[in-house]
Amino acid sequence: MEMNPIQKINQIGVPVKDMKRAIAFYQSLHLPLLFSTDTMAFFDCNGTRLLLSLPENEAFTFPSSVVYFQVENIRKTYDDYQKVGISFIDEPHLVAKMGATETWMTFFNDTEGNTHAFMSEVESE
Repeated sequence: MEMNPIQKINQIGVPVKDMKRAIAFYQSLHLPLLFSTDTMAFFDCNGTRLLLSLPENEAFTFPSSVVYFQVENIRKTYDDYQKVGISFIDEPHLVAKMGATETWMTFFNDTEGNTHAFMSEVESE
């Protein structure tokens, strides 16, 4: 049986508790709001949709998987978003070195209890 390979992530769903509060948070990350309803909001992240949704039932009330947002300059991103009140769990730090590439990350919480990360891949010095 031949399988078709996964091409990309099309949409990531993030459960929320308070839609208005969550929309305001993701707008503070400068993600364009595509549209919203009473129970859902769709943002664009460079071609990948981020779906915020109120859980339909108790089985979906847990925090989401970590969404890793790629950024060019992780230190500047950290400083800029810290100034507007984003709650970071840690400071930017090196998590992996693969050949001439370093992967840096910093983790933060949204207003709904979900943990996400900014990540940057840079050339080693």
